[in-house]
Amino acid sequence: QLYIASTHSYFLVFTNKGRLFWLKVHEIPVGMPSAQGKAIVNLLALGPEEKVATILPVKEFVPGPSLVMATSRGVVKKTDLMNFSRPRSGGLIALGLVQGDELVGVALSQEEQSILMGTRQGQIIRFPAEQVRDMGRGARGVRGIKVAEDDRVVGMEVLRPEGTILTVTERGFGKRTDPTKYPQHNRGGKGVKGLHITGRNGPVVKILQVVEDDQIMLVTDGGKIMRIAVKGISVIGRV
Repeated sequence: QLYIASTHSYFLVFTNKGRLFWLKVHEIPVGMPSAQGKAIVNLLALGPEEKVATILPVKEFVPGPSLVMATSRGVVKKTDLMNFSRPRSGGLIALGLVQGDELVGVALSQEEQSILMGTRQGQIIRFPAEQVRDMGRGARGVRGIKVAEDDRVVGMEVLRPEGTILTVTERGFGKRTDPTKYPQHNRGGKGVKGLHITGRNGPVVKILQVVEDDQIMLVTDGGKIMRIAVKGISVIGRV
């Protein structure tokens, strides 16, 4: 995943074990585009078999916003951002996870916004953020979307008025869709079909909220990178 942040910002680093670490952006070495980079285990005190799940850039800790977390099995949790305002070198528990589940997405939200979750098999659900109450740091959360046994959540976004939803598949296909095309339901349902999956396009690897002026960088598992403008990707229907 790629992030944009200033040197004075924080990275909130979430691991597959549900722990949270703080990292100041200026502590990360600057490298050339082709450089290998620095192993994050050298920057954080990760435990055995612990790896980074997702990262959230935060400019400052202020009262008001909540941190929304989503897991691969469809659980969603909301916690006051101020609960994470005091860094600890050893990290702290951000989310209680059951065996076989892992964190896949983190975002900041306000009460009046909506949450959208998408799965590998193309199911999408949209529901009001107010349906998820604020919980303590160690709580597991509540069901956001009902996920089939052979499916898993690949992305979660807190919707902004100017955003569209970019869906990218394993074989390199992509589309943008107006989020209002996904009908708003109560949390906990199966959602609606957000993409017609075939052998040609493959399952969904990521859903991402984008705006017209954004640039997108697509990275393959072989290390190839392609950069394109969001405005060059068509806005089409949800299926």
